[in-house]
Amino acid sequence: MTSTDLQPRLDPGAIAPALFKKYLDFATTFTLNEGLALLVDIRASQLNGCAFCLDMHVKQARIAGERELRLHHVAIWRESPLFSPKERAALAWAEVLTRLGVEGVTDADYRQVCECFSELELVELTFRVMAINGWNRLNIAFRRTPGSLDRPYGLDKAGLK
Repeated sequence: MTSTDLQPRLDPGAIAPALFKKYLDFATTFTLNEGLALLVDIRASQLNGCAFCLDMHVKQARIAGERELRLHHVAIWRESPLFSPKERAALAWAEVLTRLGVEGVTDADYRQVCECFSELELVELTFRVMAINGWNRLNIAFRRTPGSLDRPYGLDKAGLK
């Protein structure tokens, strides 16, 4: 299958606007540091293969001032020296929750993230991972085209084409 074979499907926001708005409201109420939240969004979107969300969040991160090299290193964050211990804990937590296996979340994974986050921060981080995984599934299911909402969302300001 080529990229030209991939046609968008339904527009869930147009078909169920009230539901879409409620999910958007939920997904935008967090007080988690924006840079950290975007790294989490990018990593989960990479893992899920969500081209629309990956494209969007990389552009948001660039607009927010994230360095280009760090964006390239999100996929290899374990080997990269460019991330703080808190960012590493958040990325690990995002991976654990995105790739939930039969063992669920191990005590070791939980202890690791608790070392870097307060209780409130951990709950918000967990909700953030839930939110991006939901967006990934929605955009993958309906094949939202990467970049298709750049202008209305102001993402064209990222200067990435």
